[in-house]
Amino acid sequence: MNMKNVLSTKLLLFAFTALAILGCKRGQDPNVSQGTGWKINAKEGGFQYNTKFKEQETPPGTVFVEGGTFTMGKVQDDVMHDWNNTPNQQHVQSFYMDETEVTNKMYLEFLDWIEEVYPPEEENFANIYNGVVPDTLVWRNRLGYNEVMTNNYLRHPGYGSYPVVGVSWIQAVEYADWRTDRVNEQALQEAGYLKEGSQLEATADSNFSTDTYINTPTSTFGGDEEIIKGGKRKPQLTADGEEINVFATRETGLISPQYRLPSETEWEYAALGLSEVRSYNVHRGRKKYPWDGAYTRAGNRKVRGDQMANFKQGKGDYGGIAGWSDDGADITAPTRSYDPNDFGLYDMAGNVAEWVADVYRPIVDDEFNDFNYYRGNVYTKNALNEDGTVKIVTTEDVVYDTLPDGKLIARDLPGEIAQVPVDEDETYLRTNFDRADNRNFRDGDTQSSRFYDQGGFDDEEADASKKETATNKMYNSPKHNIEYDSTGVVREWDKNNKRTSLINDEVRVYKGGSWKDREYWLDPAMRRYYPQNKATDYIGFRCAMSRVGSKSQGQKKTKN
Repeated sequence: MNMKNVLSTKLLLFAFTALAILGCKRGQDPNVSQGTGWKINAKEGGFQYNTKFKEQETPPGTVFVEGGTFTMGKVQDDVMHDWNNTPNQQHVQSFYMDETEVTNKMYLEFLDWIEEVYPPEEENFANIYNGVVPDTLVWRNRLGYNEVMTNNYLRHPGYGSYPVVGVSWIQAVEYADWRTDRVNEQALQEAGYLKEGSQLEATADSNFSTDTYINTPTSTFGGDEEIIKGGKRKPQLTADGEEINVFATRETGLISPQYRLPSETEWEYAALGLSEVRSYNVHRGRKKYPWDGAYTRAGNRKVRGDQMANFKQGKGDYGGIAGWSDDGADITAPTRSYDPNDFGLYDMAGNVAEWVADVYRPIVDDEFNDFNYYRGNVYTKNALNEDGTVKIVTTEDVVYDTLPDGKLIARDLPGEIAQVPVDEDETYLRTNFDRADNRNFRDGDTQSSRFYDQGGFDDEEADASKKETATNKMYNSPKHNIEYDSTGVVREWDKNNKRTSLINDEVRVYKGGSWKDREYWLDPAMRRYYPQNKATDYIGFRCAMSRVGSKSQGQKKTKN
């Protein structure tokens, strides 16, 4: 190649490089709007946005579960023949799930915070604390001596790493809400928005709520500026000396989505741990348990014959022969006692069964939806004051819901934003939803094609049912009534002998076998239900959090 050609080649390369740099500056500079050309994050003010955000960090205590498709409800054995495990294809979005079940130690931290902020010795707060304390009497048996668990299981350090039980579905949801606020409060402290140690200064009139901070940050901590503006972060000033970006918003990427109970679909998908199958982009239902194989005992040489989970192995056999236990436990076992599944999740079979978010129905309606399936949506919105500001619950207007067993539980805690059902302002002419309460959608309401009535209602009740979209049209369940009056608690048992079902809108699904269950229930596809306000000695829970942004963590590798 002569000198002239070399020179021409260099000039071309220089020109292409210059054009590439100019293109990057014009179209790819993250701090310049692609839509308007205006500056983003300018010191003078204007639109502020976290242009350095990479991806969501794994929340404390959780592992990442990459979403995908799977066959839900596929069981190897269906000896019950109750038609509630019909296989159907579902797709799950990526999410995070607790490595282990929530332990006694983790739940006691929640109780400690509630007790400090809402002292139960004060009459106005007694029902707040009592409403979230686990029911330790679940351990009692009329023909068994279990008082040692009744008195010690929740609080004794010997059981600190054991899964919490005696917790109702409602209490599990309360814990998840509280955990969301504490994790976000910690994140805002570390980023310098909140004063360090703000959680130690929380009171009933002055505390942190994620939703309150997002919607009206100056109302957080009762408006105490020493806390909400007392972080290590230096204030950002405009050219006129005005403070901007004083409070974190969703655009900062600092405020994480809420902790919650996993949906039934998420839980089953995570329990199966199909990562090996997913790696090769094939789909085959070859797994019966959260581990490989069709047996409950380990097959590898080192621990061959050991049980892979904690469950009831036979009549009168909860742990094997003394001195050489089959599973190392007679009741629950410490979390992480057995190997995790392919997602890194412990005890997705055995130990304790686990609450999931869904309202129970015998059939999963995959004909209507096969993406992030969940039954139980009740849409709400922020309540507003007369002046249009959001309504913050105070210590004087806490509302308590009366549960069917007579217990009281706070609907919203002081410092939170009061919630009301969505109405016509949100539903008018919409095609994707038309009401607030969707728990019995396509299964017992007036718009359902599955209307069921075998004459099990009295005339008076039938007339009343025509006026409302009530689940009792399909599921004629008992309706116990309880009220408080000047004489105390008045309990009215439903003695109607025409009741045909225990299913209603207040029963929730629980999954996974427990220490009290036979091997049959260890299959992740198995499903049962229990009233959302009741608790047992064999149901616990773990939390989940939705993944925002990309489906995968890091860069996706190409498979040959």
